[in-house]
Amino acid sequence: MKKHLHPISLCLAAGLLLTLAHPAWALEYRSTGRAAPLYDAPSTAASKVAIAGSGLPLEVVVDTDVWVKVRDPGGRLAWIEKSALGGAKTVMVKADASVIRQQPRADAEVVFHAERGLLLELAGAADPYGWLPVRHADGLAGWLPAHEVWGR
Repeated sequence: MKKHLHPISLCLAAGLLLTLAHPAWALEYRSTGRAAPLYDAPSTAASKVAIAGSGLPLEVVVDTDVWVKVRDPGGRLAWIEKSALGGAKTVMVKADASVIRQQPRADAEVVFHAERGLLLELAGAADPYGWLPVRHADGLAGWLPAHEVWGR
């Protein structure tokens, strides 16, 4: 006896496969508005594990009313008070060296060079080709490849 799948079953199976093939949510990053302690639990009575400097981009893992569980650029998971977040959106250079260019093209004029760990303000959305507009604290602005930063 041959079994045939009902068309609705096929649609449900296809939907399940598509759901599993894509992440359930997009990564969210927020930057610190001020220097703040990172804790090992969502309480000021918990142990402090580090201090997040002002402008540090953090990946949001869990968001509650008062606390946010975050991943820092080094991969450490910790909790931070939600009130410490909300500064200008920043990214951190993760490449050993990155070239910030005047336009979003590999052959565009160089504006400045950035080394690993430098924080840059995100000045807008990425273009369709993966270039991010960024601004240095001293006012210099330009574009760099999105894959060379962490925190967008």
